[in-house]
Amino acid sequence: MSDEMTPIVEPSADEQLAKELVERARSEGVQLVGPGGLLSDLTKTVLETALEVEMEDHLGYPKHAPQGRDKGNSRNGTRSKTVLTEVGEVGIDVPRDREGSFEPQIVKKRQRRLSGVDELVISLAAKGLTTGEIAAHFADVYGAEVSRDTISRITDRVLEEMVAWQSRPLDEVYPVVFIDAIQVKIRDGQVANRPVYTVVGVTVDGMRDVIGLWVGDGGEGAKYWHQVLSEIRNRGVNDVLFLVCDGLRGLVESIADVWPLAIVQTCVLHLVRNTFRYASKAHWYELARDLRTVYTAATEQAARERFDEFANKWGERYPAIIRLWENAWAEFVPFLAYNPEIRKVIYSTNAIESVHARLRRSVRARGHFPTEQAAMKCLYLAVRSLDPTGRGQQRWSTRWKPALNAFAVTFEGRIDNNVN
Repeated sequence: MSDEMTPIVEPSADEQLAKELVERARSEGVQLVGPGGLLSDLTKTVLETALEVEMEDHLGYPKHAPQGRDKGNSRNGTRSKTVLTEVGEVGIDVPRDREGSFEPQIVKKRQRRLSGVDELVISLAAKGLTTGEIAAHFADVYGAEVSRDTISRITDRVLEEMVAWQSRPLDEVYPVVFIDAIQVKIRDGQVANRPVYTVVGVTVDGMRDVIGLWVGDGGEGAKYWHQVLSEIRNRGVNDVLFLVCDGLRGLVESIADVWPLAIVQTCVLHLVRNTFRYASKAHWYELARDLRTVYTAATEQAARERFDEFANKWGERYPAIIRLWENAWAEFVPFLAYNPEIRKVIYSTNAIESVHARLRRSVRARGHFPTEQAAMKCLYLAVRSLDPTGRGQQRWSTRWKPALNAFAVTFEGRIDNNVN
């Protein structure tokens, strides 16, 4: 038998308190949260104790101390108020002074919610809950009434933060920038689908950076894209190696003006999906198999030869498909000139799809938005909560290392000085 003994780990004060609360709740048959819950009582005690400490600091002596009798300012009882906390509504007694000069900071005058409640509301909104669903959540879980109007005002507080986020400084170089859109219903006289363009950059450290969101009207051209890209450049982006998109009209010309060295790559997956729009479902599998020989070819010349074979086979039945690929050819072939590590990451806009999945979930819960600003607020809240733990960014960085090494070799001098 080993002489070594397993050390006994004493529970922390927080763990001990948690266990005591759970045991008390079980023995007394009461809830932890909600009206009359143990956490509500504990919150009340903590807040009132903190307010008493603030009053002591304000007056300069503790409660019941003799130096406070019949001289200067002194205590003048308490006033009752109800505040909404993370554990529900809590009634507290706020101490008063005779001169009325006491300005509490823990729970300020006229404050009806603790700051944690606002963060909770914003977090729930970011996860796609509507104002009605958030109000119902507070009623069901905490027994507290929070109006939809109050919830809307709380989430409106992120608008200033959103403006700052949309204009924040960016990195000097992005190896790859992805642009894609989701459709959002916005009521402007009448409800209509409006594209919201998401621009995502991958940094030289392999981190995903949501550069910004831009609302369009569906008829965007070179002028619109020149304005968007110039805005990004003015925020500090001096160079982009690849810009991956889905054949957005006017974008190619605008990129040439803003970042002359950038290479525009159409999303191959989008191109394949668009192919299926013109074909019978019965032929999808065979079309996909034949097109795979085109976009996996070793060189552009080989891809051209495979496409000519594809055109000979399918051109008579589906001329629109041949025309689709011919029109996109100039933006389709650039990635064929690079090694597999680079091809893999610029082959599609999949890097942006996980972002859009979260955005669509938030949008779907609301149906449509009364204004463009309301839509942008909803989408920003979703972006804000994409990776709360940071583990997603770490996975991104790991996956992108092979491609970043290939970029550093292929584009020597353009990103080397920006790698941390």
